[in-house]
Amino acid sequence: MNTVKDWWIYRGTGSVAEKRARLDENRPPWREFKGAPDPEYAPPGTTGPAWTDTWVRGDGYVPDDAEIDAVNTALYLRRPLLVTGKPGVGKSTLAHSIAADLQLGPVLHWPVTSRSSLRDALYQYDAIGRLHDANLRHLKAGRGAPPRRQPGGRPSSGSAIAPYLRLGPLGTALLPQERPRVLLVDEIDKSDIDLPSDLLTVFEEGSFEIPELARIAARQPRVRVGTQDDPELRAGIDRGRVQCSAFPVVVLTSNGERDFPPPFLRRCIRLHVEPPHEKKLKQIVRQRLRLDDTTREDRYQDLITDFIERRTEGDLATDQLLNAVQLRLSGAWSGAGERKDFLDAVLQRLTGPLA
Repeated sequence: MNTVKDWWIYRGTGSVAEKRARLDENRPPWREFKGAPDPEYAPPGTTGPAWTDTWVRGDGYVPDDAEIDAVNTALYLRRPLLVTGKPGVGKSTLAHSIAADLQLGPVLHWPVTSRSSLRDALYQYDAIGRLHDANLRHLKAGRGAPPRRQPGGRPSSGSAIAPYLRLGPLGTALLPQERPRVLLVDEIDKSDIDLPSDLLTVFEEGSFEIPELARIAARQPRVRVGTQDDPELRAGIDRGRVQCSAFPVVVLTSNGERDFPPPFLRRCIRLHVEPPHEKKLKQIVRQRLRLDDTTREDRYQDLITDFIERRTEGDLATDQLLNAVQLRLSGAWSGAGERKDFLDAVLQRLTGPLA
């Protein structure tokens, strides 16, 4: 990496508080959002197992200048970052690196499949579980007992529905908060063909409606529901609508298995991550395995060379190299005649004729 650029926030100069302040001060007028943070809701901070996992994954990431430029462009413009590249080059780890560098709390993760829907990412509603529990309560109260009613004569709904609603990863990321959350939308190219288009309105407006809560808003305007972080009823939702305050840091990854519609691409900052070169691989090995100056490079340099040579005949993931170096430093596969079997075991190509 070259000299740190003055405009950088991610991997920029200054304390975390100063970098966040620069981010907050440079909001585009067309990307300002009016959600009011709930004083009774506290998103997870920089403690606990979830944060430790984010920190460990993100702290050892080695970004190129082009990657840092793209991340900061997305931060300034409050736009999703679409990261493409071959499997194993570190696309998903970049999201953890952003969260670790700016201390934005645990990464919210949405792993996309062909069955994924926008609603699942926004919230889940267990209607069957609610009906089942209601029937059990009626049976316990006596055969044919009517549902409990409020003083106005209507059945109680707000508090009854809350335990069966939970915000998904995207819904949690859009809660109004002082600091943005990092949301990793992993392998969006595996989604149904309509999902990228379905995301456009949510990304543009930074808000969404929960119809089940909007229907009861007149008699219960605020309902507390669980989040992706915590199933307990902690996040307050007013009149069934979630509106962000700080737009989340959205990182979408794609292995290039499909193209995306132009309106979707227009709303994203795009970054293509190339397989790391030799110098970067050395940095990755030292940082991810937390090697100090007493660990000589000649103990693993030959593995980096083997990795690069094998990669010319089929894709390899960087974590395969990390596995190989870790085994070498642990003394595994140390027999004189085991080298070829060792390389075949841990550096097996992911694609190509020899995969």
